Order: sequence, then structure tokens, then C-alpha cells
Amino acid sequence: MNILYDERLDGAAPQLDKTAIRDSLAQDVPGLTLLHREEDLHPFECDGLSVYRTLPMLVALPETLAQVEQLLKTCHRLGVPVVTRGAGTGLSGGAMPLEHGVLLVLSRFSRILEIDPEARIARVEPGVRNLAISEAASPYGLYYAPDPSSQIACSIGGNVAENAGGVHCLKYGLTVHNVIKVEVLTIEGEHMTLGSDALDAPGFDLLALFNGSEGMLGVVTEITVKLLPKPETAKVLMASFDDIEKAGNAVGSIIAAGIIPGGLEMMDNLAIRAAEDFIGAGYPVEAEAILLCELDGVEADVDDDCETVRRVLEAAGATGIQQARDDAERALFWAGRKNAFPAVGRMSPDYYCMDGTIPRRELARVLKGISDLSEQYGLRVANVFHAGDGNMHPLILFDANTPGELDEAEALGGKILELCVEVGGTITGEHGVGREKINQMCAQFRPDELATFRAAKAAFDPTGLLNPGKNIPTPARCSEFRTIKSAAADPAKQG
Repeated sequence: MNILYDERLDGAAPQLDKTAIRDSLAQDVPGLTLLHREEDLHPFECDGLSVYRTLPMLVALPETLAQVEQLLKTCHRLGVPVVTRGAGTGLSGGAMPLEHGVLLVLSRFSRILEIDPEARIARVEPGVRNLAISEAASPYGLYYAPDPSSQIACSIGGNVAENAGGVHCLKYGLTVHNVIKVEVLTIEGEHMTLGSDALDAPGFDLLALFNGSEGMLGVVTEITVKLLPKPETAKVLMASFDDIEKAGNAVGSIIAAGIIPGGLEMMDNLAIRAAEDFIGAGYPVEAEAILLCELDGVEADVDDDCETVRRVLEAAGATGIQQARDDAERALFWAGRKNAFPAVGRMSPDYYCMDGTIPRRELARVLKGISDLSEQYGLRVANVFHAGDGNMHPLILFDANTPGELDEAEALGGKILELCVEVGGTITGEHGVGREKINQMCAQFRPDELATFRAAKAAFDPTGLLNPGKNIPTPARCSEFRTIKSAAADPAKQG
């Protein structure tokens, strides 16, 4: 079912003279580091979704805002597509470069410009690591709430581009809920400020539009984020279950009891065993599923909530409930969850990390559906996800060296995403659409909805030079996708 990616379908121009473009950029942007030799380009051929790779035509590593501005002006004048890249930890191919385009790498923009403890904000450049913000704010008793599993490496600019979440997003929100202002450059090199230092800004909420726009509307050059006071205390309960559907149903029961945990995560047996073998977090490897429930706030309230959650878990059929004895054990519990992806990677030559979101009430049904699809395709699936907000991350295990297995993994992933849509969910929660899910956009949205997305894109980037071929499928692509799906469903239409 996979439709081969062709950047020419989506606005890129393959008839570009690499030498002429390199010479123009060198002349127009003094001091710009510009990589062009093949051996220098290979480290940038993919992001965290390494099954898709393309050597960029050129890689630009600017150090000043003036260089970024002039680079965009030159590329706009010459009609050269631009893909912006941060740390390259994204998992949807959003930062995959173009063979006939410039890869704009902002990793050198790594300064924390200001920490204002009274206003509880931080101004940072886009290349600042997610975790570095909390480290800089820590002496003031503050931290930055969104915490993707890759927070030690991922950059805040990429978090804005993908609207990243993390294990604590149930209570504290995604990136969009924690960013109050961004400074942006358009493809023409025009400066824009979206949002404000105040609680609200006049006009349309373009800041919300920009979060999760995957580098298609402009280049973020500065970000102002909210900082929160560190909770007085935080405690974690780990509940084990002998049935994965019971664990799924327990999630809804916790929320229904009026408890909003700081984090509510779920792992199935395959993920439990992988994480325990890798980290030694103290997970019960015989359990079919575990829930990690973190409660934070004032100590007396947290103690009461722990007792309430314990009763809910017992009523939901938990076979064991363990509370972290201290902060060290609490950190260990979370270390197992946050290292689940690399842990699963030790069990298989390759794995394909999916990202879909469903209503909490559908957790049990979708987990059963994933199990059935796993059996149908003959590929193991480890389930690790933000159970509290229904953001699932099924990890499909396969071996790319076995002919056909990558295609089967992609097909299985597509079916899982379509199942998410079927139950009222979405094809992504925090990884973005990028290159990976562009076909499933055709399953999620109607033609008129996709036309609205294209109109928003055109308002910011009328020439279609920013990250072309990602996120928004063309009508031709959707027509082909639907034809293939129809033929697959009705063998009489094949051939």
C-alpha cells in the first residue's frame, strides 16, 4: 500500500544547479558554513525515522539571525526548497531533507537568552535542548513541563514544529500549551512575532497554528516558554495487570474518579520485559501490562490521591500495586518508561515506532485490535504509550534485511493508524505527520479539509518552498491512496 515519495509532486524543483546555488549562498551570506561534499552530507540524510533517507543537496549551518534571514531571501529568489532541522530526533521524517533543496540546521542557535523567575518565563533559541531549559530554571525552583522521552537531546525548536508532548502532558499540556511567544522568519526573510508576553494576544491565534506546523510555515528563531514551580512532592504508583484490557479500562476509571495524574503511562508485557532487561527498573516481568501513575502537588493532597488511585486500581483488577519508596525509585520507574524505545530496539534488528491518539474509552478495544493486526501480519508489536491522554506508541518489530518485512511493517502501521481514526482518534499525537503519515492524512481528512490546510500553507509560503512534500497530501496522492485501498478491500477491482 505504500506510495513512493516523489518530492516533485509537492512543489519542489529538481532542475536546480547545485554549484550555482552554492556560489550564490556563499556570496550572499558571508561566513555561512555550507556543506556540499557527499561524506559531509550523510549525517543529515534522515531524522529519527531512519527507514527513509535522502542526501540533501546542501547543508547550511548558520550562526547568526542575519545569516538565516539572508539564506531564506536567497533561496526564495532562486526558487530553492528549504527544510529546517533541529536536533534530528523527530520520528516522522519531518526533517528528512530534499535531494534538490537546502537543509537549514539550527543546532548552533543554542543559547538560553533569559530566565525570568518573577514572570516565570524563559526566552531561548531554537537549538536549546528541552532538558536544558529545566536545568537552567532549576535554581529558581522552576521547570519546563513538556518532557518528551528524547528530552536529553531534542531541541525546543523541533518541539514547537511537532507540538511535542511527553509523559507529563496529561496534566501540564503539550508544547502548544506551554509556549507563549515565538519569533519567526518567513521564506521571504520577513520577521514576525506570534503570541506575546501577556496572557493573550490580539487577532487570530497564529501561535497555536504555528505549533505543530512542521516547518511548513516559517523558521522559528526564538521561543518564549512558560516555567512552572516544581511540585512540593511527587509520588508514583506502579500497578500490574494480568490482562491488558483491564489495564486499559483502569485508565478511564482513574480519570473518572476526578484524579488528573501528573503522568499516566502504560506498557505491555513485551515492552516491560525489554525495559527491565535494559534498565532494571524493578518492573514485574510476568505482568501482561503495567500502569505508572504519578501524582504531584501538596503532600497532603498527593497522599489522599494515592489512596484514591490505589482503591480504583484494586477495583479495576490490578494484581499488584507498588508505590515508589523514595525519589530514587521514582526516577528508576520513569527511567524504564523513558528508555522503552531503545530497550525494544535491543530485541529486534529494526522497529517502527507509530504515533496515534484515541479516546481513552477506546483503549481496550484498540489494544485488542492491535493484537489482532499483529497476528495477521506476523510481526510483534510492543505497546508503550501515554495512556492518560490516549496517545499510543505501538512499536512494530521487524528485520529490514528480510525481503518484504519493511513493507509489511509499514502496512501494519497504516492499519493501526486507520484503526485510531475509526474509533474517533487521530493519526498522530506528538510525532507529527511528516513523511511517514502523509498517506493516512487522506484517511483522516476530507478533501475540503485538506484544501483548508493548503490555503493556510499558501498564506505563509505562497511559493511552497518550506518543507515541501510533507504533512499535507496533494489531491492526486489521496486519489491514488483511496484507489489502492478500494482495490485491496475488493479483490474484483484488482488487476
